[in-house]
Amino acid sequence: MKIQQMAFMLMALMLFFGLVSVFIISFQIANLKGSAAQLEEKEALLLVSKLANSPEFSCGNSFDKPRAACVDLDKVMALKNKIGNYEDFWGISGIEIRRVFPELNSEVECTRDDYTDWEACNLITLFSSEEGTAVENFVALCRKDGSNSPSYNKCEIGKLIVVYDTQ
Repeated sequence: MKIQQMAFMLMALMLFFGLVSVFIISFQIANLKGSAAQLEEKEALLLVSKLANSPEFSCGNSFDKPRAACVDLDKVMALKNKIGNYEDFWGISGIEIRRVFPELNSEVECTRDDYTDWEACNLITLFSSEEGTAVENFVALCRKDGSNSPSYNKCEIGKLIVVYDTQ
């Protein structure tokens, strides 16, 4: 009889510790998913900064001195014409550049003819996706303005927005 009671007690302890283990493992998996989402978001924020300083976007030495987080709009408009070659290059599903100030009442997509006139447009979409998480960072939007001779550097505040897929 005592052996049978001991066996039932051991079975109850095993069942209890098994349930506790399942609870702890499910809690750890939930934390792991949250950590993975935070790492993806951090990676996307770093990618936004890296994109702004990449050769395809960066002002480089085109303007008086090298600048960090500076986007050359002339390069961006040239890139927009060939963006099909770059869609899978960065591993993201969308890139937008939006002028912050002065604001327009609505979002108007810039074309090659009117991107220098920020009163006519305020958005450059290289490629976009309806799904995913958007991460943005402020950048300087610079271009050469040659409407008045001699040309001069014109810089404004904008946002570089990157859309990435969450896994």
